[in-house]
Amino acid sequence: MDLEFEWEEVDAFERQPDGSLFSWCERFRCYRHIIYGIINKSQSSVTLRLDSKEFKWEVGEYLLQKLESERIVKEVFPLHDEIKRKKLLQTWALHWWDFTNQPIDEIYSYFGTKIAIYFAFLGMYTRWLLFPAAFGLILHMFDFGSLQLLVLPIFFISIILWAIMFSQFWKRKNNALLARWKIRYPIRADLGYRQGMEWNSSQSIEIAKKWGTDKTKEREMFQRIEWFGRLMRFRNDAIIIFSIICLQLPFELAYAHIYEVIGSDIMKIGLTTIYLFAIQFFTQIGGKISVKLIKYENNENTEKKADSLVYKVFGLYFMQSYIGVFYHALLHRNFSTLRKVLIQRLLVSQVLENLLENTLPYLKYSYKKYRVRSKKKREKGSSTGKIQFASRVEKEYLKPSYSASIGMELEDGLFDDFLEVALQFGMIMMFACAFPLAFAFATLNNITEIRADALKLLAMLRRPTPRFSTTIGAWLNIFQFLVVMSICTNCALLVWLYDEEGKWKIEPGLAAILVMEHVLLLIKFGFSRFVPEEPAWVKADRVKDAAKAENMCSKQLLRSISGERATFGELKKSQ
Repeated sequence: MDLEFEWEEVDAFERQPDGSLFSWCERFRCYRHIIYGIINKSQSSVTLRLDSKEFKWEVGEYLLQKLESERIVKEVFPLHDEIKRKKLLQTWALHWWDFTNQPIDEIYSYFGTKIAIYFAFLGMYTRWLLFPAAFGLILHMFDFGSLQLLVLPIFFISIILWAIMFSQFWKRKNNALLARWKIRYPIRADLGYRQGMEWNSSQSIEIAKKWGTDKTKEREMFQRIEWFGRLMRFRNDAIIIFSIICLQLPFELAYAHIYEVIGSDIMKIGLTTIYLFAIQFFTQIGGKISVKLIKYENNENTEKKADSLVYKVFGLYFMQSYIGVFYHALLHRNFSTLRKVLIQRLLVSQVLENLLENTLPYLKYSYKKYRVRSKKKREKGSSTGKIQFASRVEKEYLKPSYSASIGMELEDGLFDDFLEVALQFGMIMMFACAFPLAFAFATLNNITEIRADALKLLAMLRRPTPRFSTTIGAWLNIFQFLVVMSICTNCALLVWLYDEEGKWKIEPGLAAILVMEHVLLLIKFGFSRFVPEEPAWVKADRVKDAAKAENMCSKQLLRSISGERATFGELKKSQ
């Protein structure tokens, strides 16, 4: 249980996997609390000087906010720990031999919960991909002839069961990690932010002050706020869906039709590349609109706002990533074209994204260093010689921050990393029967992605501000949604393969596919009841800790009662 920390009772508090008393997120919050809490408590203003600049530090004014407003302090951010950073480079980012094994506890200790959970998820997802990748390679290498229509449904059933089990076993892995890191009790989801009080806490105080002890009016006000927030979220979601259908859908269908008409493969690749760059512009606009809409929602905390942003922006990306593939698969029913589109999407988009996310930070950093050095050379009046930075802080300040491409007010760089993984998962799952080899491409990409993301965080970017999160949040719901979609799309692909004449007759084979779809949907929603989300040892530890906490509280209560009685007895004797 959570108690106020006291040095005298230090042995009673749980320690981190690395032996430290506080997690990185807790330490960073303490640092910020200390430096942002310096306030002028004197009776008069204080004159501060720096070089030739002079300004007043007024009574009751916070020092760091004053320094930031005067542009003396440009930014507050955590620095890399060079010893730990170099160790992680050797054991993680540059360690290619064991391609999916990662030092998750060390990542948690250095970066915090949210980033550690992302890499744990990516590592487990990549290991689990080895089975469908091997199955897909076998289907690609061997010609089964007339048995192909029998082998593909077996492959389809296998990967659906694989995805269902992966989703459920990830929940078990997530709970096991939290237990290992001693994170077992609800903690505010907005840790690590500076936004202050969220709507629920601030409005609760206002309502309590306004209505006092009138519980009926207080309850009515809370219900009004709750339903108003839900209506606002429904309105915003409707706006996004309507915009996608009316604006983005015609654009995507036009691109898919032009791609179908063009005969040259080189022109198709060029068109796809131009399209991928152009669509980013439209997505950025949609993301900015989503952020503005979220400001009018009464979300409970910052993480809820971030989840709302994830759902809205993923809707935009879902349309731009898959509608063209649906067009080729279900309308034109052209298997060869569909495979070419999938190969280009998997190779061109993912290779480009990996290149951009790893080269752009380096180019930005190099350009900033060049500008600073050029400025220092002009100030010194020298055009030759190497200019050194004054400190490591100045050098790290020039590095780009780990921020999201959309909605950086609510999300960090994990938004883009999770989005990339989710879009890949949807692509390989929803069209598995058309291109089984896609799982092998995804496996190779993810092995590279783990090391590239690690190198990016350790060498190319500033140390990210730690953010607390116990799960992957809205992304898990998106993965489960994609599993349901993949059941429907693959059944449609199998019907298309079986119904060669295009008559769509309900024959025994087609009927079997429809029955299989319904059975798989039942398995999807019933498997969660079969496999518990929490391992038995985690549940046993939680019960044991709850009993210890209850025992400790009972002892403290008895001691306090005994102390009160002893004090009362002494007072009675003295009287």
